[in-house]
Amino acid sequence: MKRRDFIQKTSAGTALVTLGSLGLQSFTSAVKTTKITILHTNDVHSHIDTFGSEEGRNPNTGGVARRASLIESIRKENSNTLLLDAGDIFQGTPYFNYYGGELEFKLMSMLKYDAATIGNHDFDNGIDGLYAQLPHAEFQFITANYDFSNTIMDTHTKPYKVFKKDGIKIGVFGLGIELDGLVSPSMFKETKYLNPIEISQDMTRVLKTEEGCDLIICLSHLGYHYGNNSDKISDLSLAKATRDIDLIIGGHTHTFLPKPTIVKNIDNKNMLVNQVGCYGINLGKIDFYFDSDKNKSVNGTSIIV
Repeated sequence: MKRRDFIQKTSAGTALVTLGSLGLQSFTSAVKTTKITILHTNDVHSHIDTFGSEEGRNPNTGGVARRASLIESIRKENSNTLLLDAGDIFQGTPYFNYYGGELEFKLMSMLKYDAATIGNHDFDNGIDGLYAQLPHAEFQFITANYDFSNTIMDTHTKPYKVFKKDGIKIGVFGLGIELDGLVSPSMFKETKYLNPIEISQDMTRVLKTEEGCDLIICLSHLGYHYGNNSDKISDLSLAKATRDIDLIIGGHTHTFLPKPTIVKNIDNKNMLVNQVGCYGINLGKIDFYFDSDKNKSVNGTSIIV
């Protein structure tokens, strides 16, 4: 699939849905709810500065400083907030060419990202170059389907991480795209790619059954969709083939969605897939609402930075 070449100039689109059922529902004010906010980015590609007023179709958008202000205001509104990134942090501006990823990781740490997964361009300075920048990252790298056991990255990533916010357990696991064909083998070396659908089935079982998570999120760099005749695993095909994932936060295809896509999983239950394009132009915001019995509904949008 070609990368979408448009920017959705809106932040009004939302998808309000009760997960695990077939209908739409919103909670009334009489019902006590806990609100969990998930903020997310993907494919920022070393874009640190705001686009200038004369810069193509993205004028006066993006930039780390603007994103920081937006994130700070949302956290003040709801302290139960997680900030996640779906990969391709590196490559795209001279900042990466000069600093090799140090600046990107330092700035993400200052913004207090909670976790990120690894994209194919994060290997552009080789696996050794990625490893060299890890001391600058004060957040967890999560990937479940890259086996790094025979590489320098061994033990420096986790397959998943569990966060607890106001009594709600949130499990986050990561998935990366197949590197062979996208990245030179000399760059990723002994890294082994594992089937994302099989790994997702293992991850959701662990997170739901063993960890007792109330909310399960997949941080994916697989790509949104590759067409009905493609055998490549995408976020949409992963969603349809798995169970117990509430939200897939995607990357790789630079897909600008004004609101999350509602997908029926293998059990015919609702779940969401979202992606916010590229270059830090948009910030994804997904609000989950839990009632006292931990039934959940969700409202999602994409905010222009």
